[in-house]
Amino acid sequence: MAKGKVITVAQQKGGSGKTTLAVNLGVMLVRSGAKVAFLDTDPQGSLGRWFMTRAEDGRGDGMDLSTASAWGVGYEVGKLRDMADFVIIDTPPKADSDLRPALRVADLVIVPVASSHVDLWATDGVLDLTRREGREVLVVLNRARASTRLGAEILEAAQALDATLAETQIANRVAYAETLGQGLGAIEGARSPAIRAELDALMAEVQAKLAEA
Repeated sequence: MAKGKVITVAQQKGGSGKTTLAVNLGVMLVRSGAKVAFLDTDPQGSLGRWFMTRAEDGRGDGMDLSTASAWGVGYEVGKLRDMADFVIIDTPPKADSDLRPALRVADLVIVPVASSHVDLWATDGVLDLTRREGREVLVVLNRARASTRLGAEILEAAQALDATLAETQIANRVAYAETLGQGLGAIEGARSPAIRAELDALMAEVQAKLAEA
């Protein structure tokens, strides 16, 4: 059996939607027939809470959850890659040496950027660490406000980053927050064609980047 691919979701600033993105990527992968192992390295434990809520409702098929501190990431991922097609790591909001183990094991680092200049500025530290580790990176505009002047400014600035910017933007929709609290992915709890379209498009981009890795 081939070893699973590792996706690390990282951003220095809190509130960028890391956990929401990790959860929805995982749900989409499971729905495509893959087995996914989540690794929660954020002491806040939001990913773990989401998973336990889901498991209590009998929706845990195709998924597993582990937790680790920074120093335990390499060991834990080594085990998880043998039992899952994909390992998705949710990380604390920081860009320091504690983040490096989660970057080092990644086949792809996804960096969500919410629609604010502060979020965009916070991206520099994560991108610098990712470059030092020689990892593939995909910046994703998350909670995007595409039809606003701010949204246009953030898009233009993000396009100037020294990193691949996903063509897909994840819109600022209440459904993402609501379904997270219910132990669901947005595609499960909100029957919205727009949500399905943007998550399908993002998955295609993620899988294309993983194929390059």
